[in-house]
Amino acid sequence: SLGPLYYTKQTHISSSIKSKQSEITRILDSKCIKYETVDISADNNIRTEMRQMCGNPNAFPPQIFNDDQYCGDYEQFAAAVEDEILSQFLKLKA
Repeated sequence: SLGPLYYTKQTHISSSIKSKQSEITRILDSKCIKYETVDISADNNIRTEMRQMCGNPNAFPPQIFNDDQYCGDYEQFAAAVEDEILSQFLKLKA
């Protein structure tokens, strides 16, 4: 895998989701962490799959995974950055 998989929504999104997504992208890029994005706007099945993987039927993007392991949502991501444990949060191989 290329690294973390990061579910986004690109159409019909609130400014709150948009700013969270931009912030995650900015931080991952600034730390040179390779990642893939998946746009759930493209396909309802992708959204359903994301929600099943989160274990939350109402989950909204951004949501972060590594392979099929759930890492967390934006709030958990931001907390990991603050606590300087982003690598552990993203389940990156040391």
